[in-house]
Amino acid sequence: MARRARASRDRLNTPSGAPASPYIRRVLPHFDVLDEAQIGRLETQVDWLMENIGIAFRDDPEALRIWREAGAQIEGDTVRGDAQWIRSLCAKAPREFTQLARNPARSVTIGGDNQVFAPIYGAPFVRDLQGGRRYGDMDAFNKLVKLAYLHPNLHHTGLVICEPCDVPVSKRHLDMVLAHMTLSDKPHLGAITEMSRAQDSVDMAEILHGREVMDNNCVIMGNVNTNSPLLVDKVVSEAIRVYCGRGQGIVVVPFILSGAMGPVSTAASVAQAMAEAMMACAFAQLVRPGAPFVLGNFLSSMSLKSGAPTFGMPEPVMSNYAIGQLARRAGLPLRCGGSLTASKIEDAQAAYESADSMHSTMLAGANFVLHAAGWMEGGLCTGFEKLIMDADRLGSYQKVLSQGLDVSDEAMARDAYAEVEPGGHFLGSAHTMRNYQNAFYEPALSDSENVESWEESGSKDMRQRAYTRWNKMLEEYQAPAIDEGTREELEAYVARRKEELPDAWY
Repeated sequence: MARRARASRDRLNTPSGAPASPYIRRVLPHFDVLDEAQIGRLETQVDWLMENIGIAFRDDPEALRIWREAGAQIEGDTVRGDAQWIRSLCAKAPREFTQLARNPARSVTIGGDNQVFAPIYGAPFVRDLQGGRRYGDMDAFNKLVKLAYLHPNLHHTGLVICEPCDVPVSKRHLDMVLAHMTLSDKPHLGAITEMSRAQDSVDMAEILHGREVMDNNCVIMGNVNTNSPLLVDKVVSEAIRVYCGRGQGIVVVPFILSGAMGPVSTAASVAQAMAEAMMACAFAQLVRPGAPFVLGNFLSSMSLKSGAPTFGMPEPVMSNYAIGQLARRAGLPLRCGGSLTASKIEDAQAAYESADSMHSTMLAGANFVLHAAGWMEGGLCTGFEKLIMDADRLGSYQKVLSQGLDVSDEAMARDAYAEVEPGGHFLGSAHTMRNYQNAFYEPALSDSENVESWEESGSKDMRQRAYTRWNKMLEEYQAPAIDEGTREELEAYVARRKEELPDAWY
């Protein structure tokens, strides 16, 4: 029976192009660690920052004009506003919204009790067991998009799974967006680094989905970081104007390294993150009331000896819990980081730090989890094996979140007690035979066999098993169907824009 159960497990956990669920509908309660008095003190600090300190909106005169016409207090490029007014603007953003995928079965709902997992974003390097550490290129990028598409525990493919450093900076956004649109049919993000690149992403999304669909739905989002402390630069405000101005979504994430871009105390950094994100949300609602907005938190502790960021530490874990409560009270969907580590390879440090980071993100109720798989080296490197190892573990989180504890009549197994005598065993009981295939989550990469079986199979560790697995996935990859006319129009758009843009490598 053990062999039969393992074979069944292998079939169930084999990644395919059609995951069983496009996202997680959470039934597990949130882990709320703060009492009313603590939440009140944090919200008072958030309001004080918005009213008395303010947030700079720099190098974007149009953003300041929008704020000024709305009645904000402007001094230089610093924007202040009555906290209740800012909160009332934020209340115009939807508590939850759906991002349509080009395959409607893969669309995701972000916010409320829903959770969406997406891979790492932004790493300039990649690493795998055979190729070692190297700059990312378009070949690696395409492979990673395919893997994110294939894995059933990743619901969204993000955008910059690695930087394709062999393509000019001025043009690589076109190749990346096109790859996500053609190699996958899951939802994805668009470019943000310049206003024109954001506009290219929105224009390509309109080609893919059609004007009418885009007029009435969120089909693409941008993900931006504030320039903490207390600065929204033009990359953020212009991205908001492009995406939200078209009725599309924006994710705004203060990236705060406590002790550097925020105070060394976690509570102050959490309040600062809320103030920065809420001011960005209010601006998005001034641009277009009702535009989808995701409030982000990426708070990291640091080594006060070297200045290096640290991950999986107690302070960022606590910040996830705190900002989860604050975001729900503000009525805004939340984005947190996922499987984060400073480790250079998939070792014990990577496992501990990633597990602690991801577990707190899960319990805190993050609705959109970027960096859920593949993150290494403080975000500088995407690991092929790490992507598969992390995604494998996401399946266990998915079961906890979406199923909780089953207390149905079948789960109570009363017929099994009638069948099994005292001192007997349940392995062959009818109840076990009815449920053995789905009773327990068994991660496909973990080896739970005896040592003799492990040695007979080559004594492979998890990194080696992950390497074999992702290569097999790519061998079996089949591109999702796409209308040929749409593909040709997208390719023509990319070719035209590349002709118009000079090569630039910075």
